[in-house]
Amino acid sequence: MHPVSETAPLLGNVEPAVERAPAMKKAGDCMPHAETLSHGEHHSSNNSDMIRDMTIGFADGLTVPFALTAGLSSLGSTKLVVIGGLAELFSGMISMGLGAYLAAATERQHWEAEYQREKWEVDHCFDREREEIFEVFDRYGISRDGARGVVDELCVTSPKGKERWVKFMMDFELQLPEPDTSAAWKSAVTMGLSYFIGGLVPMIPYFVMNSAQLALFVSIAITVVILLVFGYVKSWVTIRTKRAGLWGALQTLLIGAAAAATSYVIVRLLDSGDGQP
Repeated sequence: MHPVSETAPLLGNVEPAVERAPAMKKAGDCMPHAETLSHGEHHSSNNSDMIRDMTIGFADGLTVPFALTAGLSSLGSTKLVVIGGLAELFSGMISMGLGAYLAAATERQHWEAEYQREKWEVDHCFDREREEIFEVFDRYGISRDGARGVVDELCVTSPKGKERWVKFMMDFELQLPEPDTSAAWKSAVTMGLSYFIGGLVPMIPYFVMNSAQLALFVSIAITVVILLVFGYVKSWVTIRTKRAGLWGALQTLLIGAAAAATSYVIVRLLDSGDGQP
């Protein structure tokens, strides 16, 4: 009887496992999707700022220097186009990098100021800050009774408890996640280099051709291809649909063409006034 009594529980354990198999299989079917979402969220959290900086820098580099060189090409001198284009390219790279650094540094300073303010309020306005937690949960449709346990866990006056409390208020009340301490330099380098690379490519024909007009047509062809590819990839990476990629490619191309055409017309109009008082 003893072996039977040992076997019965084992069989009893197997039986529910068979019954749960479909549920486990269904959960397993969702696992790749869940892992993909988890990976995507992790990737976005770590690299979204870098992707943003690369997009802004490269897009500006493709449009602004190209528009300038297209306008200068109307003067008929490739040397003038190269000198003016390089001057704008280096100054633009420095300007974009410096702007990105100041923006990231300001974001960090803003977060630190808000953190200190929230820390002071937790120390000196206990009841009001506790009530604000209920208000945060109320935005998500959670009742006071349902949130009371979490609020009691958060509102702890120990040093570690206050740190968790302040972090909660920063994340959910103010919606200000802590910026990366190295984000300023990363943003500056990323945006500056992206601008330089994006602006250098349309200038290549002017380095190897003597005719400014012919170099302009080659530069236009190169820039059109790059704008289409860049616009497609940028939109597809963020939205993950072919339709969004095609629309992003067309939108990027139209913006670049409008900028170049405007610059070209302005330079031609200014040049036509030479010799006049």
